[in-house]
Amino acid sequence: MSRTRLPVITAFGGFNAAGRSSFHHGYRRMVLESLPAQMANETVVGLATLMGLVRHESGQFKDAEGKSFSFEQVAAVYKETVSNGTLVRRIEPQHFNVDAVHWHKNMQLRGEDGTIRFVTTRKQLPEPLPASWRVEELANGEVRVEVLDSVEMKVDSFRPLAVQAAGQLPTGFNPSTYYESRFHPRGLQMTLLGASDALHSLGMAWEKVVDSVRPDEIGVYAGSVLTQADEYSNLGMFQSRLKGGRVSSKNLAMGLGTMPGDFINAYVLGSVGVTGSAVGACATFLYTLRQGIEDIQSGRRRVVLVGSAEAPITPEIIDGFDAMGALASEANLRRLDNREEVDHRRASRPFGQNCGFVIGESSQFALLMDDELAMELGVDIHGAVSDVFINADGYKKSISAPGPGNYITLAKALASARAILGEQAVRERSFIQAHGSSTPQNRVSESLIFDQVARAFGIEHWPVGAVKAYLGHSIGPASADQLMTSLGVFKHGFLPGIKTIDSVADDVHAERLAISNRDQDLRERTPEVAFLNSKGFGGNNATATVLSPAVVERMLEKRYGKQAFSDYQSRREQTREQALAYEGAAQNGELRTIYRFGQNMIDESGIEIGEKELKMPSFARPVSLDLDNPYDDMT
Repeated sequence: MSRTRLPVITAFGGFNAAGRSSFHHGYRRMVLESLPAQMANETVVGLATLMGLVRHESGQFKDAEGKSFSFEQVAAVYKETVSNGTLVRRIEPQHFNVDAVHWHKNMQLRGEDGTIRFVTTRKQLPEPLPASWRVEELANGEVRVEVLDSVEMKVDSFRPLAVQAAGQLPTGFNPSTYYESRFHPRGLQMTLLGASDALHSLGMAWEKVVDSVRPDEIGVYAGSVLTQADEYSNLGMFQSRLKGGRVSSKNLAMGLGTMPGDFINAYVLGSVGVTGSAVGACATFLYTLRQGIEDIQSGRRRVVLVGSAEAPITPEIIDGFDAMGALASEANLRRLDNREEVDHRRASRPFGQNCGFVIGESSQFALLMDDELAMELGVDIHGAVSDVFINADGYKKSISAPGPGNYITLAKALASARAILGEQAVRERSFIQAHGSSTPQNRVSESLIFDQVARAFGIEHWPVGAVKAYLGHSIGPASADQLMTSLGVFKHGFLPGIKTIDSVADDVHAERLAISNRDQDLRERTPEVAFLNSKGFGGNNATATVLSPAVVERMLEKRYGKQAFSDYQSRREQTREQALAYEGAAQNGELRTIYRFGQNMIDESGIEIGEKELKMPSFARPVSLDLDNPYDDMT
């Protein structure tokens, strides 16, 4: 019987409202008060450098005025600033002014005597000239216009945005300053930084990985749900005519939802392997992750980079979600708390008294390999994704309403884990990362699913986390935010509490669930499996089964034997040392963004095509053309 390859997580990274994901820093920001003092200080100092509050020079930290600080001083002086400048908070001016968002007001004008008169230049006249306009030539190219009717004008105006909270990148952290951004949309800037962070955390040069496999055994699966939506991409294209401007040649191309994967192939990895993205609303990352793990399990691919990036904090996208009644608006938060002042830090309240979700921005990537390649290379293993289940809702009355498909995905994810690990692991050493969108409808429908599935599998106190309380809802990467947090739980043992709620709402089905507004210490239980749950608009339900690194190590030792596993551990020491070298640099503000624009391009004249293989310049191994007939029983 052929062995199914296990997709193991060998590197991960990215950026969201909690900071940098590699080496669990974003996770550690969420459980800061539960960490040992030294570890908490490391997280604060790392964020202080990321936010530009201090810079590291010659073994010292210095602020903008050149004042020197020790490590301990940075942690003490900037802890409050770091805390206030991360996670969900009021939308900051780096995005736009929420108190004065630009829009156009329609005005109908008419003259007091029935005629409107004004002077302008001839080149500013509309084409064709309206029938009611009379034009008289003046000097210097100017004309006098008489309008014998009323005229409609659009006048610049400004008004407050109805929704003013979001999960934003840390204050002062600007992705465009870390490489030659060349007018890239923000989502693609975040893509390059997130993918680079993940690759550097591998502890091994990417070229060594490439040399170990065939070129077409590499895959990149990445995209975004809302595409790229700022002035450099789709919004610039859609708005240009109405603003009297011109569309840039880059607007449409840069705006495509596939661009995160395309940028990674072209400017980060130089990959000629398979590429693709799958869009499944809020479950997009899990849809994409399934593509990657199925390719590894089948043997079609040996290494895949999977991720998503979204930069949706724009007035237009917020208006769209707000029009659906999906977001936590200022008015609803005031009504919910019965007070005029809004606490933006607590705008997202999964499973508590809530009124809508909070938008967030994020860029997250995970590098997965088959277990054999990971053992061979000696790379670190942070967990494994054994399965992703996806099911739709069937007939629906409202396309955005929840439905029954999530019952199937969650139950199958637990059944899969039970088959691999046994009943006791699922009952006593598992936790779940809820979709936890912070809407009244979600808290009821999702908790009911959890409760019924827990009852069926004999779970009595199932630990539940909901990272959107900290990060907001990043749409495409939302499940990736869950994955990064789960890897942190495996490493450090604390499940982030839902600290934005005072208590669990009365209508939540929590009889068999452990939902807390404090961090849950799971170290005595030693979590072995995490379930990532996502409920997307349109009936896009997905649940992933993620195994802990301790479980994976046991599985590898059983498959390959004690000696082979011991040899792997010896090789792993070197990669861990190299990974820690990047960690030290990143902590000091050196993110080392990979952006190889126009570098190492393949000379197509050097491609050699034979009967059984295809060789490409700069790749150590050929592409095999010696393919089996999968339909030999039919031909």
